[in-house]
Amino acid sequence: LGAKLDPDVGFSPSLSAEPADLLKVLDFHNLPDGISKTTGFCTSRRSSKGADVAYRVTKDAQLSAPTKQLFPVTPFPEDFSILTTVKAKKGGQAFLISIYNEQGIQQVGVELGRSPVFLYEDHMEKPGPENYPLFRGINLSDGKWHRVAFSVHKKNVTLILDCKKKVTKLLDRSDHPIIDVNGIIVFGTRILDEEVFEEGISSAEHRRMLRGGKERRRERGGEEDKGEKFVTSYFRKEVLEIKPL
Repeated sequence: LGAKLDPDVGFSPSLSAEPADLLKVLDFHNLPDGISKTTGFCTSRRSSKGADVAYRVTKDAQLSAPTKQLFPVTPFPEDFSILTTVKAKKGGQAFLISIYNEQGIQQVGVELGRSPVFLYEDHMEKPGPENYPLFRGINLSDGKWHRVAFSVHKKNVTLILDCKKKVTKLLDRSDHPIIDVNGIIVFGTRILDEEVFEEGISSAEHRRMLRGGKERRRERGGEEDKGEKFVTSYFRKEVLEIKPL
């Protein structure tokens, strides 16, 4: 949503639409319950005074907003990127962001952890939960800052880690997928989730671009997994944006 993926140089800005600022929509700047400011990814920069500002997110945070606030006059884009600079709690496994349709079904989600998951289900319920892209061998819950980008283009999703490592997975969605914008976007958890995202998000270098999906349900020992939250996360100020490619 925020940038276009170039196979040779990484991300290049897209001029097709303005990015949607998730931090602004979710009211991070007014420091609601569970949100506080802290030092971000860089302790000093030549281009600015002092250290980067980040947001620390605790389990007390309850952040959500109508998806229409992100796309008030346009449909949810088919191709998009989600970019963020984030430090997740070490050993944690939780959803950073979830987008639900009007019926409360999760359409898009980013789960951080030792093997990140990109959840996506379009209006035709494609792909199914068993085919959600899983990025094995990538640990985003090591307690360190990371620049992370998920770029969705046609039937592929590419994870770019720290502007270097690229891993592309099949995203077996419909030819013309639709994501409902009449629902809500939830930060740091999923509806009915018991786990919470912990650590932080950076506000200057963290940007997220999103599109598409539905809710995934897993069974553990015969019991339905009710989800997880991000509990203590740090996010830089200008981190969360959504922009069509």
